[in-house]
Amino acid sequence: MEITALGYIGINSSQLDQWGRMATGLLGMEQVDRGGKMRAFRMDDRKQRLIVDGSSDAGLAVMGWEVPSTAELDQLAGRLESHGVKVTRGARALADERHVAELIAFADPAGNRLEAFCAPELASEPFKPGRPISGFRTGALGMGHVVLNVEDVEPLLPFYRDVLGFHVSDFGLKPYGLYFFHVNGRHHSFAMVGSGRKAMHHFMVELGSLDDVGQGYDLAQLEDGRVVYTLGRHTNDHMTSFYVNTPSGFFIEYGWGGRIIDPQTWQPHETFDGPSLWGHERLTMPEEQRRRLRDMRLDAAARGVRVADPRVPPLNCAWLDQVVARE
Repeated sequence: MEITALGYIGINSSQLDQWGRMATGLLGMEQVDRGGKMRAFRMDDRKQRLIVDGSSDAGLAVMGWEVPSTAELDQLAGRLESHGVKVTRGARALADERHVAELIAFADPAGNRLEAFCAPELASEPFKPGRPISGFRTGALGMGHVVLNVEDVEPLLPFYRDVLGFHVSDFGLKPYGLYFFHVNGRHHSFAMVGSGRKAMHHFMVELGSLDDVGQGYDLAQLEDGRVVYTLGRHTNDHMTSFYVNTPSGFFIEYGWGGRIIDPQTWQPHETFDGPSLWGHERLTMPEEQRRRLRDMRLDAAARGVRVADPRVPPLNCAWLDQVVARE
């Protein structure tokens, strides 16, 4: 598989000042470009990870996927073309704008623009967060993950799985198709939800400390309508996170403690326990749907579903072991 990580995300939004305040003051990114109608933000040693283009309000503009070298980029382009996908070689001006050596551009069957690139440029200055945080968990794991709302997952599944080579981590089939994909050790770098509409659902950034997330949660709660999912923990990737509304109307997940898998041994499987072990109350969702998700969390809790934390030693309590055995 040529693609190794999610490298960057591009957003189209005329709300540049609002994006700037949220990305720096809440998320802790560093703004590095205020030229014209473009804003760029750093998360680490890369020159940019998030790009906001103020020329329109179209939402998701591009997902940028990293490959190791020119050879892998050419190999990916060849496979895309062999499957009838139109591939455009990025001009030098676009590569410079993206701060990469080379790139190609193409679209998935739903019309979402993707770019694949190699040799991203590194910044000469250390990353300076917009607020005090320990930093973002990136490196070989990439920027984070992207989740898309799609009309139907079935036409898109062969493209992402068989053509791009993304590996299924897990999936749900009811009440609608939901697929999670990995391209490295991060449990998922991409997911799609067959919600019947085409739009960005959210992108996720992971922090180096749970306290970063908790302090961000405090800041987000100071703004009316900013928090859309309360603090909670996901069942599949074990991320402890909350979700905020963006100036573009989709969400950002702000999390810590995501699961690292072994891509060589991981087996895809269907999930049934719902999206969250606890929390993640959907504050803007209709009450009937909120109640259904809440019931799934309570059922999982009643069955004792929880995540074992390898960093915490077992209790070694004989009395508790007997209680659990009786249950």
